[in-house]
Amino acid sequence: MGFGRFDEEGRTFLIVQKPDGSFEATDQAITPFQLLTPIDFRCIYAVGYNYRKHAEEAGATIPKHPVVFMKAPTSVQNPGDPIVLPRFLRSDKVDYEGELGVVIGRPCKNVSPVEALSYVLGYVAANDVSARDWQKEKGGGQFCRGKSFDTFCPVGPCLVTMDEVPDPSNLTLRTFVNQDIMQESSTSDMIFNIPTLISFLSGSTTLLPGTLILTGTPSGVGEARDPRRFLVPGDEVSVEIEGIGILTNPVVEEVFEDEPSKEEKIS
Repeated sequence: MGFGRFDEEGRTFLIVQKPDGSFEATDQAITPFQLLTPIDFRCIYAVGYNYRKHAEEAGATIPKHPVVFMKAPTSVQNPGDPIVLPRFLRSDKVDYEGELGVVIGRPCKNVSPVEALSYVLGYVAANDVSARDWQKEKGGGQFCRGKSFDTFCPVGPCLVTMDEVPDPSNLTLRTFVNQDIMQESSTSDMIFNIPTLISFLSGSTTLLPGTLILTGTPSGVGEARDPRRFLVPGDEVSVEIEGIGILTNPVVEEVFEDEPSKEEKIS
């Protein structure tokens, strides 16, 4: 396991970690065996109802302050690996949410919006997968249960450093299910932009390096469609963000050791 960088032609080159902990890009070409998440995330903050049209489709009031919830770091999934539909705690209302992710690069506390972007390591595409039944009907009023199942936070396909994304407030974001476009918007529709989110989240709170901030999803989620469109086994979900890339994950069902047989289910 290691780090690499892509060039404009799609070739991959090795990045080495030096004894002092810093990283150095090399000209050594490599062939990746599998893409993993860009880093091991320390903490995941997520923001709800942060796109105006999504808040409208959900019937939510435009918030005065960012609506914040958290996802377990164990929910992170690699590019290309499956989103697993829960069956032990069963959900039949698993939804996609394409999002722009922001990765914090150095300790960050009480920063102003003006200086907030200087704490950013880079940007990723992400999918805030959500079990709507556990989020809303069975979660006791909290989002955490419906948002934190294993594999419910695919991230990738790479981390794009902030110098390569000069204006994160004007990126096109699209989400596809089986190549059918479900979400298409611009990050300019955000209610709270990225500097505002970082300033708010760092208020009296330390954001450690490796913190991932999911900045909200645009309109077009499966729950808001007519008819509703929840994920089923065999689906494939892709999140495409301008300047960052395409994150794609297949969808499968959870299988666990003590799962009852078909005969036991019938009886």
